[in-house]
Amino acid sequence: MKTNLKAGDRVRLLSMTDDPDPIPAGTTGTVAGVYPQSDWTQVDVDWDNGRSLMLSIPPDVVERLPADQTN
Repeated sequence: MKTNLKAGDRVRLLSMTDDPDPIPAGTTGTVAGVYPQSDWTQVDVDWDNGRSLMLSIPPDVVERLPADQTN
């Protein structure tokens, strides 16, 4: 699965359903790296709350924030 995210993009988490200790929905962060796999994409995010947890897209869902939006 391709994603149009790239390092430096700001994102807001919409859902993370398959993790026992998920990042809360609504948390924002900065994409640190994007690693495409065959049918999913691993996305490394530096979360603003200080946590370090990668996304697996799908099933995780994020929205890219406009460049001028900081929160």
